[in-house]
Order: sequence, then structure tokens, then C-alpha cells
Amino acid sequence: MRKLLDGLYDGAAWLAALCMIGVLAMVLLSIVSRLVGWHVPGTDAYAGYAMAGAGFLALAHTLKRNEHIRVTLVIGRLTGSARKGMEMWALSVAVLLSGLFAYYAARLAWQSHAFHDISTGNDATPLWVPQLAMVAGTWVLFIAFVDEWVLEWRGQRRLNDSQETHHE
Repeated sequence: MRKLLDGLYDGAAWLAALCMIGVLAMVLLSIVSRLVGWHVPGTDAYAGYAMAGAGFLALAHTLKRNEHIRVTLVIGRLTGSARKGMEMWALSVAVLLSGLFAYYAARLAWQSHAFHDISTGNDATPLWVPQLAMVAGTWVLFIAFVDEWVLEWRGQRRLNDSQETHHE
């Protein structure tokens, strides 16, 4: 199961990297097309879609690599069962919020598809298409938080080097 989950997080990170390449491609296409006097419509919108996709798809991988910013002012002073309790509470809230985020992201994409919502820019892209990256990213983040919750509950969660590792 661990190999499957890590593969999911890494796959989402690779998709985020491809989105960043997409941003670069759109920016370069926009610059080159202006230099040669040939306008390519929609490059700004597609760069924006790719940037949003990169951000959402990278969330879980960043979480699992302990690269999200954590404010440890309170929890850093706790030890033992008090710290574990606070970690479980924080992760429970994170699971709840990320689950709601994933649900409502999927609902938004579904509604965009149902209502035939399109971009107001000159690209006229059906909005559900770029919203799929947000949906995928939020669902993978939700899975990652559930994974972290289970690891913390089992006492197997690894934190940053500056934080203690739980093996209770």
C-alpha cells in the first residue's frame, strides 16, 4: 500500500512539473508570437490554467515531503501524549477540511460541465477541463492527509529533522 500511495504522490508531482513546463511553453509562445507579429489567442489563459494545475497537483507531494510551512509555536512545546493528541487533532481538522475542499472542487467541475460554463477569455475553454487538475490535486491531498493521520495514529509518522519523530 505504501508503494501505491507514494506512487500516487509522485505521479501528481510529475503532472505538476508538466504543468510548469506548460506555463513556460505558453509564456514563450506568447513572447515569440509578439516578436514575429503573429498573435496566438489564449496563451495567457492557458498559462493560468497550467499554473493553477501545478499548484494543486503539487500539494500532496509537498505535504508528504514535509515542505509545507508549519507553525509549531504551541505544538513544539508539547511532548508525549499531549503532543500526539494535538497532532491527531490538527490532522483530523486537516482531513476534514481537505475532504470538503476535494468534494467542493469536484462539485464545481461537475457544475461547470453541466452548465456548459466556458472561459470569458478569447480561448472559450470549457472550464471543467482545467478544473480537473484542481479536482485531482485536492483529492490526492485528501488522501495524503488521511495517510498522515493513519501514520500518526500508528506512531509511524516522520516529521522534519528539526522536529521529533514519533515511535510511541
